Amino acid sequence: MAEMQIDENGLFAGWKEGEIERLLYGSAIGSTVFVAMIIWSAVWFKEWYYSEPIIKYTVAVPAPPDDSRILERPSIKAAGTTAIQCYAPATGEFLGFVNPSTPEGIDRAVEKAQIAQDKWAATTFSQRRQVLRCILAFVIENQEDICRVACLDSGKTMIDATLGEILVTVEKLQWTIDHGEKALRPSRRPTNLLMAYKKNTVQYDPLGVVAALVSWNYPFHNLIGPMISAIFSGNAIVVKASENTAWSVNYFTLIVKGALHICGHDAHLVQTLVTWPQTANHLTSHPSISHVTFIGSRPVAKFVAASAAKSLTPVVAELGGKDAAIVLDTAVKDLPRIIEILLRGTFQAAGQNCIGIERIVACPKVYDKLVLALEPRIRAIRVGSILDAPKDTQVDMGAMVSDTSFDRLENLIQGAVKDGARLLVGGSRFHHPVHHSGHYFQPTLLVDVTPEMAIANEECFGPICVLMRAKNPEDACAIANAPDFGLGASVFGASDYHMRAVIRNLKTGMVAVNDFAAYYAVQLPFGGVGGSGYGRFAGEEGLRGLCNIKAVIEDRWGWAGIRTAIPAQIRYPIPDTAKGYEFVRAIVEVGYGMRPWGRAAGVKRILKNM
Repeated sequence: MAEMQIDENGLFAGWKEGEIERLLYGSAIGSTVFVAMIIWSAVWFKEWYYSEPIIKYTVAVPAPPDDSRILERPSIKAAGTTAIQCYAPATGEFLGFVNPSTPEGIDRAVEKAQIAQDKWAATTFSQRRQVLRCILAFVIENQEDICRVACLDSGKTMIDATLGEILVTVEKLQWTIDHGEKALRPSRRPTNLLMAYKKNTVQYDPLGVVAALVSWNYPFHNLIGPMISAIFSGNAIVVKASENTAWSVNYFTLIVKGALHICGHDAHLVQTLVTWPQTANHLTSHPSISHVTFIGSRPVAKFVAASAAKSLTPVVAELGGKDAAIVLDTAVKDLPRIIEILLRGTFQAAGQNCIGIERIVACPKVYDKLVLALEPRIRAIRVGSILDAPKDTQVDMGAMVSDTSFDRLENLIQGAVKDGARLLVGGSRFHHPVHHSGHYFQPTLLVDVTPEMAIANEECFGPICVLMRAKNPEDACAIANAPDFGLGASVFGASDYHMRAVIRNLKTGMVAVNDFAAYYAVQLPFGGVGGSGYGRFAGEEGLRGLCNIKAVIEDRWGWAGIRTAIPAQIRYPIPDTAKGYEFVRAIVEVGYGMRPWGRAAGVKRILKNM
């Protein structure tokens, strides 16, 4: 670049055309970035400086008993005892016994939670945030131990555990820390002309002791998730964990109790228990329980709702789904990326995922391409246990938590084949060459499935990839809506009219566009419609759902003596009912007249009937 000189016209001599502009633009951009970094650093420092302190604590990690053995026919029910028999679904290894709670034990748990909540309700958002920050720090630092315990108790892989147990839990914690107070602060509401002298707010008060009955597929996240929301909204909580994953419950509960204790609060605020199904209704109908969150199957949900109805306890029910992933023709150039998402969405946690992809509905231009691409990939999936001794053991998919659904899954697949579907991969239980007592099912690919087949309408909750052909976007949407489920869905394709029409017409509680279940990773309200249940947890709606939503109306200028007063025309006994009626009618016209002259007529009528 030439040396800068200024000629008699004040211009830079020797500069080429455009160099000055680039210099100025570069300086402006650099300065903007520098200022933005300074502002960001200042905001970050302020948030860090004023954030609640994190106190570290430890929790002993459970291990199988020294004399552990492999059960021949593993089951949670053991002969000669009413205790729950715990074992590793991947290997059949005996983990120990857990005594189920009795009705009296449930009463004691509720009472302890109630006593703790009386004090907890008066805590500040800052105090509640500190507890969550301590839990967050613990989970991040101990995620490998948490994952290994979850894998041992449920049969999943470490990758599936990190995604489905850790990632979503720390997201819920971080979201609640960052946004929970905003969601629960009293919110101002608008007024109207007649009530302009009033100010309106909505307060979100704790309900008291709430309950959650959670499923086994994510033993850490499903247990901890309701606790996070309950704690931050000022409630105590009693969580009934699944008997299928009873072994890990105490360890996961102590993570939350430890944070409460180290921050100086009553750890009894959080209670967990495991019961046999016939005892659970004592919790759901308990008169001291103010709200029930149920995550599980539709048949059980009916019993929960009926039981809760005895004490008129509100219920949020998340009942699984038959989620469809619609692949439009406009997605043809994006198939390599989409295929990876479809595989992860179908086989995550061996398909035991309430928002897993249960059906792939593909339009004509992409259907055959998907079949060709998916078959070798699914055939190559390696099934086994991450608990195997060799460190170089490669496992893509773990075990299922139980073998109780294997007959049903095999019958669904065989019925579809009989009706014309093509079974390209898998289709039956897998007899592991090493872990003979493990609960394994073959990764399965079933294509040419049609809407009237049972497997297209019943939730599989297993590692089965079902491919269905659609004529066009409208037909794809109709196929997706056919089953009596409505939890989530995915739609892949270009952002055009057809995409928007599909999103608009899907009868589901959630939709991920060009993605799978992304709504769960950003704490959007979670829940479905139809056979997938009702109500929402997560996000603002989930937090507020655990509160008494209290409407409060106050005098705006009460200090000046401006308050509601009953006009003389309508005070009991009413002096003149005809005039009283005209007066009230006039008030309505003033407040809600459709045109200015209509309101003016109301004023005139008021004056006439004074």
